Amino acid sequence: MFHLILDLNVTNHEREMKVGYRRVSTTEQNFDRQELGKVEKIFEENFSGKNADRAALNEMLSFVRDGDEVIVYSIDRLARDLRDLETIVTKIKEKGASISFITEKLKFDGSSDNALDKLLLQILGAFAEFERKIIRSRQAEGIARARERNAYKGRQATIDRAEINKLYAELKSVSKVAKAMNICRNSVYRNLEKVA
Repeated sequence: MFHLILDLNVTNHEREMKVGYRRVSTTEQNFDRQELGKVEKIFEENFSGKNADRAALNEMLSFVRDGDEVIVYSIDRLARDLRDLETIVTKIKEKGASISFITEKLKFDGSSDNALDKLLLQILGAFAEFERKIIRSRQAEGIARARERNAYKGRQATIDRAEINKLYAELKSVSKVAKAMNICRNSVYRNLEKVA
């Protein structure tokens, strides 16, 4: 639900840069697995890839300039489906920048219009999309079976209600609590104990 931009001693953007983009889907996940190597600026966000309006992604796309290289750990960390992948890669290439995917060992830039590279990108993007759909299908099937056995307990709570109420008692502000806990204001409202 949040995005974070890390500057690594970058004062201006007048020269070519290596720019990283990392994304995790839930607040329980971290970025440790997505090692990008040496980059000068990193755009990170904790947001589901199914949402097209991702703040850090949009900021990264606005930031990159001619000659920059965007580095992403894997295709599935960048895009939610094949169309999204092609749109993002095209935007980067149109700016004169390149994009590299570490896991797939692929690099795309505006100077090369290699049909084989484009085909490979489409195939890998389609596989990533297919894999996500299979995972969602298996998850739904597992939940349905658990419900039949009355064993489904629902999603584990990820927000500490007691901590929200403790912070609210101290700060007296929903916005400050949301900022301190890195959650949205609606989550704070939902978890606040009702005051009589």
